[in-house]
Amino acid sequence: MRSLLRIVFSVVLFSTFFLNVSPAAPPNIVLLLSDDMAWTDYGFMGHPDIQTPNLDKLASQSAVFPRGYVPTGLCRPSLATLLTGHYASTHGVTGNDPSPKYAARDSELFNQRRAQLISYLDQFETVPEALGKLGYLSHQSGKLWEGSYQNAGFTHGMTRGFPEQGGRHGDDGLKIGRQGIEPINEFLDLAVDQNKPFYLWYAPFLPHTPHTPPKRLLDKYRDGRPITIAKYYAMCEWFDETCGQLMESLRQRGLDDNTLIVYLTDNGWIQNPEKNGYAPRSKQTPYEGGVRTPIFYWMPGKIKAGTRPELVSSIDIYPTMLAAAGAPVPDDRPGLNLMPHLTSGDAIPRETIFGEGFAHDIADIEDPEASLLYRWCIQGKWKLLLTYDGEVNRYQSTHPRTEKGPQLFDLIADPTEEKNLARQHPDVVARLAEKIHQWYPVKRAKTITTPSP
Repeated sequence: MRSLLRIVFSVVLFSTFFLNVSPAAPPNIVLLLSDDMAWTDYGFMGHPDIQTPNLDKLASQSAVFPRGYVPTGLCRPSLATLLTGHYASTHGVTGNDPSPKYAARDSELFNQRRAQLISYLDQFETVPEALGKLGYLSHQSGKLWEGSYQNAGFTHGMTRGFPEQGGRHGDDGLKIGRQGIEPINEFLDLAVDQNKPFYLWYAPFLPHTPHTPPKRLLDKYRDGRPITIAKYYAMCEWFDETCGQLMESLRQRGLDDNTLIVYLTDNGWIQNPEKNGYAPRSKQTPYEGGVRTPIFYWMPGKIKAGTRPELVSSIDIYPTMLAAAGAPVPDDRPGLNLMPHLTSGDAIPRETIFGEGFAHDIADIEDPEASLLYRWCIQGKWKLLLTYDGEVNRYQSTHPRTEKGPQLFDLIADPTEEKNLARQHPDVVARLAEKIHQWYPVKRAKTITTPSP
């Protein structure tokens, strides 16, 4: 009898314990996305002049990947990859606009093609849509090309989207950061009031042109520099300030203790000292200045902090965010779920990352290869660029393609890609070219696969 009573008592105690233990709350998720920023231009990346104290602090508590990349060095396809978890050649948004060569801008045909591009997003479950199934609220601010925030699956947001006035790439959303972050604060208050987890897309128009920083920041960088450089440096710090404001908003509401933050930039940038524009081999290109970005993951107590040597890509962010929230990750997404490696500190089992570059203007919105300019891969220290015959309309100077043969660079010894080693290492060229072919077989576009003399 005493044994029976002991058993009953133990069962009751055991049951009571587990009934009173609440399951862990799903984490909030925040994407910090700068716009047109060089991979070198942060304090935590060693820049001698640009001050980014807020990002530096986050980075010191994060898993930081200095060798991070976006597959396509142009804003619209880069953002569509973050939303869908697919490469541009899969999600179909390969450039910023339908080519005005074939349909005059703002003509009926041009707008039909623009609307067709926006509809491509409907083929895929976006991050906010996937998280919404788990009860997440979501908020969009800043850049968004694919119509209104609702079209991308956000429950809340700022961008009205095409065909609304100014809806090409953000309209009202572009006010965030430059005019404060009050819409974000209002959303955070709503999430707290409803006791809901949330996904926050913070993609301000910073440090993107126009470079119009506050005078107090510009004055810090004026000493002996061209005004164009001083303005760009000040814009980088302005973006950092707004990230600090966002972090303070999270802290004030007690939301920073169960939040995953992911940082990257949409594409690279090298400031032209002579004008408020980008220098060669940066934005729109597959060179390091166009596709490389530091990527970091912050979640104190969960993610092990430290600088990591592995190659990572923005293609990994979709599955990693979903896994962090406990959502199923679709089998067809090509990226890696990094969460097990971020929490354990174990090495990421990857040898090679891939990318592709397209013209700014989309020659044929139903055929990505019509405006394909490059495909590339990186394995270890080696980076191979293959050049294709896709059509360039505007921005001819950005894509001279004077070197049509393979370009092979040793990124460790030559991070600015000054010396093409394709002729000296034909075996490496052949091996990596085959990897590119296995990743995405060329159907229509043509390339030269032997080094130039």
